[in-house]
Amino acid sequence: MTDKLKMLLERCKCSVSVEVNRHRDYYSNAADFIGEAELYECPPEIAPEVRQTMIETDTVVVIQFYPDTPIGFYGIWHFDLDEALNQALECIKEPDND
Repeated sequence: MTDKLKMLLERCKCSVSVEVNRHRDYYSNAADFIGEAELYECPPEIAPEVRQTMIETDTVVVIQFYPDTPIGFYGIWHFDLDEALNQALECIKEPDND
């Protein structure tokens, strides 16, 4: 997992943030936290089965990263940190040299 985070950091020109269970800092639950995020102008895209597991486990992992500029970013929401890192790396994978 640390290797994946290191690769993500190396590929991003700007910041990378990882938050796990921020909702608990506000005595909230995953369902309410996700529901609030779904009201954003650009809500996170969360697969229904991932959303359900996030709620069942009360676990929210959010990785936000800026690969090229401080303006454009990606946001990954998941219940599993390792899988969230996989998805983040997939977003900015290096092109194949075929």
